Amino acid sequence: MRLAVLTSGGDCPGLNAVIRAVVRTASNEFGDTVLGYEDGWVGLMEDRRRDLYDDAEIDRILLRGGTILGTGRLHPDKFKAGLDQIKANMEDAQVDALIAIGGEGTLKGAKWLADNGVPVVGVPKTIDNDVNATDYTFGFDTAVSVATDAIDRLHTTAESHNRILIVEVMGRHVGWIALHAGMAGGAHYTVVPEVPFDVADICKAMERRFQMGEKYGIVCVAEGALPKEGTMNFSEGDTDQFGHKSFNGIGQAIGDEIKERTGYDVRTTVLGHIQRGGTPTAYDRVLATRYGVHAARAAHEGKSGQCVALHGEDIELVPLEDAVGKLKVVPEKRYQNAQALFG
Repeated sequence: MRLAVLTSGGDCPGLNAVIRAVVRTASNEFGDTVLGYEDGWVGLMEDRRRDLYDDAEIDRILLRGGTILGTGRLHPDKFKAGLDQIKANMEDAQVDALIAIGGEGTLKGAKWLADNGVPVVGVPKTIDNDVNATDYTFGFDTAVSVATDAIDRLHTTAESHNRILIVEVMGRHVGWIALHAGMAGGAHYTVVPEVPFDVADICKAMERRFQMGEKYGIVCVAEGALPKEGTMNFSEGDTDQFGHKSFNGIGQAIGDEIKERTGYDVRTTVLGHIQRGGTPTAYDRVLATRYGVHAARAAHEGKSGQCVALHGEDIELVPLEDAVGKLKVVPEKRYQNAQALFG
């Protein structure tokens, strides 16, 4: 058989580990060959492909962040209009099955292809950990580790200067990174998109710390967090052609509001894309590798329309329709655990 693999959407630590595992499993277990399409769905439509060999080069990519195939986004209308071209390109390359690695948007595309006769297996990827039907996505642990390390470092400088430091982390619609990094790094308040906040509550928590003799505070904020209506002035960003909201700096807005209301010295740090870059953690390398092994096996066995998923300690196959259409948000009980530590 001949398999193909592509990476779509945002980059993420662990993508190369999946590619490596697909190539090595296909070669070692089945004698299958693998090609890679460059820059996601765009490369598939434009037939930009290259062979991937089970050699020393593919072996070493386990250690690298990003993706050797490149990644990108394609408007859904252009994607759907290119169905015939996609089928023709795969037929010309003698591809028997496609493995699509990406987040919720990519998996939606994979499901649509499967529904229209293209053999596809999905692999969930996102640092946000918001893909439904799987316990964890690779890339999340790396992002949390980076954010936690940043918070660890900010403790010492905040304490030295008697400051409140705001740390803005990624998380458009869900607050998993903020929740985990805030808890692991000992943040004194955490703000997530799932729970609209009142900046007055944050101010009270910080004032309580100073009144108890503490001289600093750390607030961890997800980029997609929003205030309760009427509690502070803040305008949401516009939406791009892919339906992604742009953000106007909620961390800075919270910091400015705290400074105005309390008079404390407040500084804001935005971690941004540093959370997505660099080498993946050991956990993400292992999870991504396991996903790649199971995806290669599913593709070889003709299990189209399926997505690999982590359930407990096991990697299982779930229908792609179970992985899309609904984001996995932070449950109220999980956020309440963090609230117990505020202040």
